[in-house]
Amino acid sequence: MDTTAVVRRYYELANAGDWDTWCDLFAVDQKMDEQLAGHIEGRETLREMMKGFPTTYAAFANKPVHVVVEGTQAAVVSHISARTVSGETIEADVCNYFQVVDGLITYMTNVHDSVPFAPILGK
Repeated sequence: MDTTAVVRRYYELANAGDWDTWCDLFAVDQKMDEQLAGHIEGRETLREMMKGFPTTYAAFANKPVHVVVEGTQAAVVSHISARTVSGETIEADVCNYFQVVDGLITYMTNVHDSVPFAPILGK
């Protein structure tokens, strides 16, 4: 897959809640700087972390608004609409940056306001 296809699939799988297949989009030695979870290294570390996602969110949608791809890099501005398992809603604008090598995400970071995520952060 080229960078555009990988990024498109990233959002398709996230919005389907297929986190195990979503993790397969990442390189074995991937690195991620996630706004809420911090620095994550390794696909299997990410996979273990994502197993807890359904216990946090009853519903989750991350819809791309603007996508920019240049070679092996991409930036996506998106909007998250989510509902926690306790019924609280989250609405947040997000920007993800991706590096893709040989059809796999090798690096990803996201940037967003953390205030909308207070219901899952215990604040």
